[in-house]
Amino acid sequence: MNLGKLGQALTAREVFDLIQDDLEQVEKRITLESVASVDAVTAIGQYLQSSGGKRLRPSLLLLSAKLAGSASPAALQMGAVVEMIHAATLVHDDVIDAAQTRRGRPSTNVKWGNHTCVLAGDWLYMQAFQLALRERNFQILDLLIGLTQMMVEGELLQLERIGRIDVTEADCMELVDRKTACLFSVCATLGALAGGGEAHVQERLGEYAWNLGMAFQLVDDVLDFTAREKTLGKPVGGDLREGKVTLPLVYALECATAEERRLVEVILRERNYEQVPFARILALLEKYRGIERVRERAQAFTDKARLIIGEFPESPYQRALLAATDLITERDH
Repeated sequence: MNLGKLGQALTAREVFDLIQDDLEQVEKRITLESVASVDAVTAIGQYLQSSGGKRLRPSLLLLSAKLAGSASPAALQMGAVVEMIHAATLVHDDVIDAAQTRRGRPSTNVKWGNHTCVLAGDWLYMQAFQLALRERNFQILDLLIGLTQMMVEGELLQLERIGRIDVTEADCMELVDRKTACLFSVCATLGALAGGGEAHVQERLGEYAWNLGMAFQLVDDVLDFTAREKTLGKPVGGDLREGKVTLPLVYALECATAEERRLVEVILRERNYEQVPFARILALLEKYRGIERVRERAQAFTDKARLIIGEFPESPYQRALLAATDLITERDH
């Protein structure tokens, strides 16, 4: 099978066209299920839904369901569940990070305040679980509970490492797994389960999506340094400004001089680029191939995902999941 040729076969538009009607049904479910008895919670849910997110996670779930069998009503329900869980994590992340913008707009914590947003995030989590509970399927609940614990532990680990320069490659990869890859994996596994796929199909699609998620987050870590602010939808260099040392910088710091390390320490301490310009950090990353090495790591995960999805019989949905590997790694935001 010529994986390269198949990967070129579908554009982003063609991939989403395959599941457009199903995604619209997912959107309707999210709108319906995000209405709370407290107006602020409803407003936050609507604000997030209207912000133009890529809907990657429900799309991955729906494509996996169709590959495994069909986009059943359960798959549509699970698509809403994973997007609501993702929305809850965004609300909590912005509070933790004291974010000012997301997707080019004021973040929810700026508009509604930290206290309201923490509780709204909690409500979204619980509403997502209530939706999942309607399926009366313990495997679904096991997957979602394990996922939520992984993600919360990931946030706690990240908080412990804020402001530290001694972060290792293994530390970074653990966070990438917990914060992003595990959610991608559960999305594909839930899709295969809802689509009627057998256990080995669920497992392989979960492994495919885990590798895809690892690549996605590594590309995100690169874009935080290299993207244009307007394209990214939030300030570039934000991770380091928030005290987070991500993998591109870890690789650069492995070779950096004591003086160069002190530049990074100043930013971690001051949480701004006033004393050390952002351009100095970019030069450091370029000098020691930090960004290039992370792109290579991301490509290795992408290649593994392509190999796994190449095991499945050719179909429009198989080609779509194959094309997704290129769309993930070649994006600019």
